[in-house]
Amino acid sequence: MRILVIEPLKPPYSKDICGSLEEMKAIVGGYIQAIYPFDDPIALVCNEEGKIIGLPQNRLLFDREGCAYDIICGTFFLAGLGEEDFISLTDDELERYSQYFTA
Repeated sequence: MRILVIEPLKPPYSKDICGSLEEMKAIVGGYIQAIYPFDDPIALVCNEEGKIIGLPQNRLLFDREGCAYDIICGTFFLAGLGEEDFISLTDDELERYSQYFTA
């Protein structure tokens, strides 16, 4: 499964993973939480306790009007949404969201 990893203060990069829970937990550094801030069928997967345990601030999330409404703390990744599980991002999604989180 190809995902887009976004670490604090670093440019996004794609990574191939098998998709096990343990592997996803290792990427975010703890229990995973999936949120769905985009219109596309994409999950943003982050550390469930990132803010509570003081992980470094990473990226802001913006609403459709361009107003920041939340900040993700710690490393997170994006994955596509399948019927029952996460799936690979398409090449177009990798490019689009890599640019989105670089700007």
